[in-house]
Amino acid sequence: MNNLLVTGAAGFIGSNFVRYVVEYHPEVRHVTVLDKLTYAGNRANLTGLSADRVTLVVGDVCDASLVNRLVQAADAVVHYAAESHNDNSLLDPAPFIQSNIVGTYTLIQACHQYGVRYHHISTDEVYGDLPLRADLPGQGTGAGEKFTPTSPYQPSSPYSATKASSDMLVRAWVRSFGLKATISNCSNNYGPYQHIEKFIPRQITNILSGIRPKLYGSGQNVRDWIHTTDHSRAVWDILTRGKLGETYLIGANGERSNQEVLELILKLMGQPVDAYDHVRDRPGHDRRYAIDATKLRQELGWRPEVIDFEQGLQQTIDWYREHEDWWKPEKAAVEAKYGRQGQ
Repeated sequence: MNNLLVTGAAGFIGSNFVRYVVEYHPEVRHVTVLDKLTYAGNRANLTGLSADRVTLVVGDVCDASLVNRLVQAADAVVHYAAESHNDNSLLDPAPFIQSNIVGTYTLIQACHQYGVRYHHISTDEVYGDLPLRADLPGQGTGAGEKFTPTSPYQPSSPYSATKASSDMLVRAWVRSFGLKATISNCSNNYGPYQHIEKFIPRQITNILSGIRPKLYGSGQNVRDWIHTTDHSRAVWDILTRGKLGETYLIGANGERSNQEVLELILKLMGQPVDAYDHVRDRPGHDRRYAIDATKLRQELGWRPEVIDFEQGLQQTIDWYREHEDWWKPEKAAVEAKYGRQGQ
């Protein structure tokens, strides 16, 4: 794969994937990034990458003429571009329908037309949620039911519903038109370059700004955390060695409640572990996510490398502490928006 087209790669997870490819896969001669540069896209996320290896094209994945031109020149497409924040989807679902459904349709049509390999990035949220660990007597962290590639789709929010729709479009194009595609559904990512509206960077930057962190509801909702570099490695393995038409789940057995994560952040930043405020819960807030990545591990031999969550979280805290110029200009506006929502 000499030439990759990566959509949405001025955002958090996509930019980390591009950085991974540039650093570890010199056989990829060039990466074209297609990004609309909405509020979650940032040119600075690609700072330091050689123009000889990476080109940013500012544009919309729904622009068929632009997409056709870029896909025609690519050996493979990795589709990260998506509206992804649940809170925003509850306030205004329209951009999610446009980007996540129409954008995916535009890309797979072009990949089908030009015979280009396509990989679709999705989320574990398409499966809905699972019982909380407290509902599983005698079972500890990571125990109990988990999502698998055959789990039924039961999305809870406009965001997860649009991602489920995009997954279904890819599967239909594989079956009906022979699209050369794979899908991956990943658990919650953390790491550098994540927008400060998201849970972990919001709490870190609150503390750095002298603002008390915020916890939705009781804080018992459980997420399955994975470092974004491990996600990038998994996507590369699926892209290069995955079986066409298959879905792979990516997770690192990192189940923790939101309260556990927030209290660990406070501890690592030298604050009292109870120095936070409870705020209004998100409507329809999913209880628990948990990924069974057995298929990925067994078929492709992938293993997470960042297996110490506390260490990975400390590295993430250090990154935000050292890059205040990256996040500080947006901080007041983000907190004002949450304040209007009572959060």
